[in-house]
Amino acid sequence: MDDREHARAPQGIDTTKPSVARVYDFMLGGKDNYEIDRQVARRVLEVAPDGPEAARANREFLARVVRYLAGEAGIRQFLDLGSGLPTQGNVHEIAQSVTTHPHVVYVDHDPIVLIHGRALLAVDDTTTVVEAELTDPEAILAHPDVKRLIDFTEPVALLMFAILHHLADDEDPGGITRRIMNHLAPGSYLAVSHFHNPGEAMPEVSEQAYSAEKIFNESLGTGRWRTREEILAYFDGLELVEPGLVPLPEWRPDADDRAEPGITYHTFVGAVARKPR
Repeated sequence: MDDREHARAPQGIDTTKPSVARVYDFMLGGKDNYEIDRQVARRVLEVAPDGPEAARANREFLARVVRYLAGEAGIRQFLDLGSGLPTQGNVHEIAQSVTTHPHVVYVDHDPIVLIHGRALLAVDDTTTVVEAELTDPEAILAHPDVKRLIDFTEPVALLMFAILHHLADDEDPGGITRRIMNHLAPGSYLAVSHFHNPGEAMPEVSEQAYSAEKIFNESLGTGRWRTREEILAYFDGLELVEPGLVPLPEWRPDADDRAEPGITYHTFVGAVARKPR
């Protein structure tokens, strides 16, 4: 551990344990990470050398989804769970570029995410970041800052980018998603990006998914690459928006996309769906 990094770390940040948000930050070329996070990232890069491209593909997917929701779908409220560290092109910035006065609530439990998020949003009265655990959705929905900015009688976009695969099966990610969506008004949307294991259909890709999953679990204690059927189950009872569940670069691509993932192309998928009226 670099003593200089430890000395510079914000109070309350444990620089001896890796963080999912900081590993992701490193993959995106950010600076809010520490040597312990870089060690995990380097292990992942040994089996998935195009990991940074996959991370960028996820950010580009996020941008396209938010533009679609704020523009074509007319959504003005966004609840972003497991939002991660602020980076270029955050949800509120993208939504504000498309529509007027969108309300955005970021939810995370990582201390460094909360520190950076609150600093970024200090002068924005329509956007906030709250501390809560994804495994307690009722506490998220009842949080005073969530209730202050989100009107649950009107449609909401529930954003779950790169977060559900960090929940183990016994934490019931599908049940958590359903409990939140049941609380949202008809016309609301669910957007998900998720690590994917294609199984026997793509043996080489499946082997890489298992290897990456092993590293994540050994280093971070989290990570589950799920099958297509398991991921589609999150959208039960909802209406999938075309083109459905696809590799991230295939969801309504545009000319500004730059990520060019290789083997991870098929191990990171996403979809958007609407709650029927």
